[in-house]
Amino acid sequence: MPLRNTIANVVGGDRYSLQIYPINYFQPFNPAAEFEKWAAVEVASLDDVPAGMEVLTLSGGLYAVFYYKGNPSNGDKVFKEIFTQWLPQSGYTLDNRPHFEVLGEKYKNGSDDSEEEIWIPIR
Repeated sequence: MPLRNTIANVVGGDRYSLQIYPINYFQPFNPAAEFEKWAAVEVASLDDVPAGMEVLTLSGGLYAVFYYKGNPSNGDKVFKEIFTQWLPQSGYTLDNRPHFEVLGEKYKNGSDDSEEEIWIPIR
C-alpha cells in the first residue's frame, strides 16, 4: 500500500487480494501448503509499471461471487463454508485460475462492518 500512489493508470479505488494456488492445492487441503499471494490494483494501461512491481493479466472465465459482510479475521470460516458446503452442492468444480477478493470502499480491515467480494474460479 505505501507504493500504491506510484502506480499510473489506476482504474477506480478497489484493491485486490489475489491468490494463485498450485494444481491440486485443495486435494487434500493442507493449510500449511504454500501458494502465491498478490496485492493488486486494476490499471487501464501497462505503461509505466514502477520498478519492483509485476504485471498479472487474468484470463477470462466463470467465477462464483460471494458478498461478505463481517470482520475479515473470520475469513477462514467463510472460505470453509464455500469449499465444504457450497462448492460440493453447486454442481460446479473448482477451476485452476486465480482466486481473489475485491476490497472496495466498504472494506475496513479489522471491522465487523467490513464488506468485500470473494471471487472463486469455477467451471
